[in-house]
Amino acid sequence: MKTLPLSVAVLASGLIVTGFAAADDRYRDDPDSNKALTVAVFGDWPYNDLLLANAALLTSSVNSDPAVGLVIHVGDIHSGSMPCTSAGILPPIAASNPGWNQAVYFQFQQFNAPVVYTPGDNEWSDCHKSKEKSSGDPLKELASVRRLFFARPGHTLGVDDRRVRTQAKSFDPAFPADAQFVENVMWQKSRVMFVTLNMPGSNNDTVSWTGAFANSAAQADEVTQRTDADIRWLEAAFGAAEDEHAKAVVIALQADMWDPEALALGGDGLSAYKRFVQTLADLSVRFRRPVLLLNGDSHVYKADKPLADPTSPTGTIHATQAVPNLTRITVQGSTNKPAEWLRLTINPRTPEVFTWTNVPYCKDPLTSCQ
Repeated sequence: MKTLPLSVAVLASGLIVTGFAAADDRYRDDPDSNKALTVAVFGDWPYNDLLLANAALLTSSVNSDPAVGLVIHVGDIHSGSMPCTSAGILPPIAASNPGWNQAVYFQFQQFNAPVVYTPGDNEWSDCHKSKEKSSGDPLKELASVRRLFFARPGHTLGVDDRRVRTQAKSFDPAFPADAQFVENVMWQKSRVMFVTLNMPGSNNDTVSWTGAFANSAAQADEVTQRTDADIRWLEAAFGAAEDEHAKAVVIALQADMWDPEALALGGDGLSAYKRFVQTLADLSVRFRRPVLLLNGDSHVYKADKPLADPTSPTGTIHATQAVPNLTRITVQGSTNKPAEWLRLTINPRTPEVFTWTNVPYCKDPLTSCQ
């Protein structure tokens, strides 16, 4: 059977993205597009008061590397046992921590390079849990994250503010509700297409909201709307990569969609990621060039090709075809030893495009490291 080019296939599926044409020079690559790019990637940070108080250990480590031209945070700005902000709830929940997000936002602004952040489950979808002190309504917490970290749609954080495409402005007009996903962005640099997606842990926010925040109808609607929007945004990114003749695609999100602990007895499960992973697999195979997925969530550094062998333990989870060109990196969580950030080098002049190493900035994250 003849396979359509990716851009044609995406258009044939009915996806039309407004303000997204290649002629929109605000989002096109720079004249030095063949130059290598160094990206600092981390997530699950800062996980406690001590790490927040010593955030300069991370920012100084990243800022002292003159090659770093981009910072990506893959979600979870506090631990799963810390309270949320109690956003939009009056009177505020006594156990909440209303100033935490603002403090993290301040730290993001200390990075010299542009900072792109995608939300994790701890800061919104898990706020109903008793281990997070039942401190927030998931939908209100997500709205609060959007108001603070995405107050300027289409802009990064960090000292060197850069423009990016946001789903809030570049969405399929057939699905106007996708405009709420301001956190989903994409951009091109060094001939590589980058895309972020709000894809949280807790089995894609399908672990039932509890206590005063239990609302099965609202939760089901949230999961469906967001997952559908994520898939449309992913399709748009691959379509743009094909149109721009990108050398590779980088996807950043929070969830570890192959986490073995989620499949263990009493785990959250991974079933709610299946449709997304199958779409990712199909798009990656059609793209043919290198695809790199960056995630946090499970906290322990790992690099693998989870879909290369459909009969492997990771390959059987989502029942996809073989995807030899997809590499996945789980970044180290900030409370593991050593605390480190991923130094990702992108060189569009090489066939493999991606190389990486870990940079420790704190030998023991449970102390001040000073």
